[in-house]
Amino acid sequence: MNLLFDYFPEFREGFLGTLSLTAASAALALILGIVMAGFRVSPIPPLRAFGTAWVTLLRNTPLTLLFLITFFVIPQILFPGTSPYKLAVGALGCYTSTFVCEAVRSGISTVPIGQAEAARSLGMTFFQTLRMIVLPQATRTVIPPLSSIFIALTKNSAIAGAFSNTELFSVSKLLSDKGYAIGWIFLWIALAYLVITFSISGLFRLLERRMEVAR
Repeated sequence: MNLLFDYFPEFREGFLGTLSLTAASAALALILGIVMAGFRVSPIPPLRAFGTAWVTLLRNTPLTLLFLITFFVIPQILFPGTSPYKLAVGALGCYTSTFVCEAVRSGISTVPIGQAEAARSLGMTFFQTLRMIVLPQATRTVIPPLSSIFIALTKNSAIAGAFSNTELFSVSKLLSDKGYAIGWIFLWIALAYLVITFSISGLFRLLERRMEVAR
Protein backbone atom coordinates (compact mmCIF):
# COMPACT_ATOMS: atom_id res chain seq x y z
CA MET A 1 0.00 0.00 0.00
CA ASN A 2 2.89 2.37 0.73
CA LEU A 3 3.95 2.18 -2.90
CA LEU A 4 0.48 3.21 -4.06
CA PHE A 5 0.15 6.06 -1.55
CA ASP A 6 3.68 7.40 -2.03
CA TYR A 7 3.29 7.54 -5.81
CA PHE A 8 -0.44 8.11 -6.05
CA PRO A 9 -0.11 11.18 -8.35
CA GLU A 10 1.95 9.10 -10.80
CA PHE A 11 -0.55 6.22 -10.69
CA ARG A 12 -3.42 8.67 -11.15
CA GLU A 13 -1.76 10.31 -14.17
CA GLY A 14 -1.00 6.91 -15.66
CA PHE A 15 -4.57 5.72 -15.10
CA LEU A 16 -6.05 8.86 -16.66
CA GLY A 17 -3.58 8.61 -19.53
CA THR A 18 -4.62 5.03 -20.29
CA LEU A 19 -8.28 6.00 -19.98
CA SER A 20 -7.82 8.95 -22.36
CA LEU A 21 -5.89 6.90 -24.93
CA THR A 22 -8.50 4.15 -24.82
CA ALA A 23 -11.47 6.50 -25.15
CA ALA A 24 -10.00 8.61 -27.98
CA SER A 25 -8.72 5.55 -29.88
CA ALA A 26 -12.05 3.74 -29.45
CA ALA A 27 -13.94 6.73 -30.88
CA LEU A 28 -11.59 6.92 -33.88
CA ALA A 29 -11.73 3.13 -34.39
CA LEU A 30 -15.52 3.13 -34.26
CA ILE A 31 -15.84 5.88 -36.86
CA LEU A 32 -13.22 4.41 -39.20
CA GLY A 33 -14.52 0.88 -38.68
CA ILE A 34 -18.07 1.77 -39.65
CA VAL A 35 -16.87 3.71 -42.70
CA MET A 36 -14.63 0.84 -43.84
CA ALA A 37 -17.42 -1.69 -43.28
CA GLY A 38 -19.60 0.45 -45.52
CA PHE A 39 -16.84 0.49 -48.11
CA ARG A 40 -16.45 -3.29 -47.96
CA VAL A 41 -20.12 -3.94 -48.69
CA SER A 42 -20.41 -1.08 -51.18
CA PRO A 43 -21.46 -1.80 -54.78
CA ILE A 44 -18.68 0.55 -55.93
CA PRO A 45 -15.55 -1.54 -56.75
CA PRO A 46 -12.91 1.11 -55.84
CA LEU A 47 -14.48 1.56 -52.38
CA ARG A 48 -14.59 -2.20 -51.85
CA ALA A 49 -10.94 -2.47 -52.89
CA PHE A 50 -9.91 0.35 -50.56
CA GLY A 51 -11.79 -1.16 -47.60
CA THR A 52 -10.29 -4.59 -48.24
CA ALA A 53 -6.77 -3.18 -48.56
CA TRP A 54 -7.21 -1.17 -45.34
CA VAL A 55 -8.26 -4.21 -43.33
CA THR A 56 -5.77 -6.61 -44.87
CA LEU A 57 -2.79 -4.30 -44.51
CA LEU A 58 -3.37 -2.94 -41.01
CA ARG A 59 -4.76 -6.08 -39.39
CA ASN A 60 -1.76 -8.11 -40.53
CA THR A 61 0.80 -5.51 -39.43
CA PRO A 62 2.20 -5.97 -35.89
CA LEU A 63 1.00 -3.13 -33.69
CA THR A 64 4.53 -2.31 -32.52
CA LEU A 65 5.66 -1.95 -36.14
CA LEU A 66 2.66 0.27 -36.83
CA PHE A 67 3.70 2.48 -33.90
CA LEU A 68 7.23 2.72 -35.26
CA ILE A 69 5.93 3.76 -38.68
CA THR A 70 3.48 6.23 -37.14
CA PHE A 71 6.09 7.89 -34.92
CA PHE A 72 9.18 7.84 -37.13
CA VAL A 73 7.93 7.84 -40.73
CA ILE A 74 4.58 9.61 -40.94
CA PRO A 75 5.70 12.82 -39.12
CA GLN A 76 8.57 13.15 -41.58
CA ILE A 77 6.22 12.92 -44.56
CA LEU A 78 2.79 14.24 -43.64
CA PHE A 79 2.35 15.74 -40.17
CA PRO A 80 5.56 17.18 -38.74
CA GLY A 81 5.36 18.29 -35.13
CA THR A 82 2.39 16.09 -34.23
CA SER A 83 2.22 15.33 -30.50
CA PRO A 84 2.99 11.79 -29.27
CA TYR A 85 -0.54 11.55 -27.88
CA LYS A 86 -2.16 12.20 -31.27
CA LEU A 87 0.22 9.81 -32.99
CA ALA A 88 -0.57 7.08 -30.46
CA VAL A 89 -4.31 7.63 -30.85
CA GLY A 90 -3.90 7.46 -34.62
CA ALA A 91 -1.94 4.20 -34.50
CA LEU A 92 -4.28 2.54 -32.00
CA GLY A 93 -7.43 3.84 -33.69
CA CYS A 94 -6.43 2.77 -37.20
CA TYR A 95 -5.28 -0.67 -36.04
CA THR A 96 -8.43 -1.30 -34.00
CA SER A 97 -10.68 0.01 -36.78
CA THR A 98 -9.90 -3.10 -38.82
CA PHE A 99 -11.41 -5.34 -36.13
CA VAL A 100 -14.39 -3.00 -35.73
CA CYS A 101 -14.86 -3.10 -39.50
CA GLU A 102 -15.03 -6.89 -39.59
CA ALA A 103 -17.42 -6.98 -36.61
CA VAL A 104 -19.72 -4.44 -38.25
CA ARG A 105 -19.52 -6.24 -41.60
CA SER A 106 -20.52 -9.49 -39.89
CA GLY A 107 -23.43 -7.67 -38.27
CA ILE A 108 -24.54 -6.28 -41.63
CA SER A 109 -24.62 -9.81 -43.06
CA THR A 110 -27.17 -10.84 -40.41
CA VAL A 111 -29.73 -8.31 -41.67
CA PRO A 112 -32.14 -10.00 -44.13
CA ILE A 113 -31.41 -8.94 -47.69
CA GLY A 114 -35.10 -8.19 -48.16
CA GLN A 115 -34.66 -5.14 -45.94
CA ALA A 116 -32.17 -3.60 -48.36
CA GLU A 117 -34.24 -4.60 -51.38
CA ALA A 118 -37.32 -2.96 -49.89
CA ALA A 119 -35.33 0.23 -49.23
CA ARG A 120 -34.03 0.28 -52.82
CA SER A 121 -37.57 -0.21 -54.13
CA LEU A 122 -38.49 3.00 -52.29
CA GLY A 123 -35.76 4.86 -54.13
CA MET A 124 -33.21 5.01 -51.30
CA THR A 125 -29.52 5.10 -52.23
CA PHE A 126 -27.06 2.50 -50.99
CA PHE A 127 -25.65 4.77 -48.28
CA GLN A 128 -29.14 5.84 -47.17
CA THR A 129 -30.11 2.19 -46.91
CA LEU A 130 -26.97 1.39 -44.96
CA ARG A 131 -27.34 4.32 -42.56
CA MET A 132 -31.10 4.22 -41.98
CA ILE A 133 -32.07 0.57 -42.42
CA VAL A 134 -29.16 -1.85 -42.17
CA LEU A 135 -26.83 -0.43 -39.53
CA PRO A 136 -29.51 0.16 -36.87
CA GLN A 137 -30.56 -3.49 -37.15
CA ALA A 138 -26.97 -4.76 -37.26
CA THR A 139 -26.14 -2.92 -34.02
CA ARG A 140 -27.71 -5.63 -31.88
CA THR A 141 -25.36 -8.22 -33.33
CA VAL A 142 -22.28 -5.98 -33.28
CA ILE A 143 -22.34 -4.95 -29.62
CA PRO A 144 -20.94 -8.20 -28.08
CA PRO A 145 -17.79 -8.41 -30.26
CA LEU A 146 -17.16 -4.67 -29.85
CA SER A 147 -16.83 -5.22 -26.11
CA SER A 148 -13.95 -7.66 -26.64
CA ILE A 149 -12.34 -5.39 -29.23
CA PHE A 150 -12.29 -2.36 -26.94
CA ILE A 151 -11.02 -4.42 -24.00
CA ALA A 152 -8.15 -5.55 -26.23
CA LEU A 153 -7.61 -1.91 -27.21
CA THR A 154 -7.20 -0.99 -23.53
CA LYS A 155 -4.40 -3.52 -23.16
CA ASN A 156 -2.82 -2.54 -26.48
CA SER A 157 -2.56 1.06 -25.26
CA ALA A 158 0.36 -0.08 -23.06
CA ILE A 159 2.57 0.12 -26.16
CA ALA A 160 2.04 3.89 -26.21
CA GLY A 161 4.01 4.13 -22.96
CA ALA A 162 7.18 3.27 -24.86
CA PHE A 163 6.55 6.24 -27.18
CA SER A 164 6.60 9.23 -24.81
CA ASN A 165 3.02 8.87 -23.57
CA THR A 166 2.01 8.92 -19.93
CA GLU A 167 -0.04 5.84 -19.15
CA LEU A 168 0.05 2.85 -16.78
CA PHE A 169 2.94 1.08 -18.50
CA SER A 170 5.14 4.18 -18.27
CA VAL A 171 4.39 4.37 -14.54
CA SER A 172 5.54 0.79 -14.03
CA LYS A 173 8.77 1.55 -15.90
CA LEU A 174 9.35 4.68 -13.80
CA LEU A 175 8.93 2.85 -10.50
CA SER A 176 10.94 -0.20 -11.55
CA ASP A 177 13.81 2.13 -12.49
CA LYS A 178 13.65 3.49 -8.93
CA GLY A 179 14.28 -0.01 -7.60
CA TYR A 180 10.82 -0.97 -6.32
CA ALA A 181 9.75 -4.61 -6.35
CA ILE A 182 8.31 -5.31 -9.77
CA GLY A 183 5.68 -7.67 -8.34
CA TRP A 184 3.94 -4.95 -6.32
CA ILE A 185 4.13 -2.52 -9.22
CA PHE A 186 2.49 -4.99 -11.58
CA LEU A 187 -0.18 -5.78 -8.97
CA TRP A 188 -1.41 -2.18 -8.83
CA ILE A 189 -1.06 -1.74 -12.58
CA ALA A 190 -3.08 -4.92 -13.18
CA LEU A 191 -5.81 -3.75 -10.81
CA ALA A 192 -6.01 -0.43 -12.66
CA TYR A 193 -6.40 -2.25 -15.99
CA LEU A 194 -9.10 -4.45 -14.45
CA VAL A 195 -11.06 -1.37 -13.38
CA ILE A 196 -11.06 -0.07 -16.95
CA THR A 197 -11.80 -3.40 -18.64
CA PHE A 198 -14.58 -4.31 -16.19
CA SER A 199 -16.12 -0.88 -16.78
CA ILE A 200 -16.08 -1.45 -20.54
CA SER A 201 -17.56 -4.91 -20.11
CA GLY A 202 -20.30 -3.58 -17.84
CA LEU A 203 -21.14 -0.76 -20.24
CA PHE A 204 -21.56 -3.15 -23.16
CA ARG A 205 -23.61 -5.59 -21.07
CA LEU A 206 -25.92 -2.69 -20.27
CA LEU A 207 -26.17 -1.82 -23.97
CA GLU A 208 -26.93 -5.46 -24.80
CA ARG A 209 -29.77 -5.56 -22.29
CA ARG A 210 -31.22 -2.30 -23.60
CA MET A 211 -31.08 -3.54 -27.17
CA GLU A 212 -32.72 -6.82 -26.16
CA VAL A 213 -35.60 -4.86 -24.66
CA ALA A 214 -35.85 -2.86 -27.88
CA ARG A 215 -36.00 -6.10 -29.86
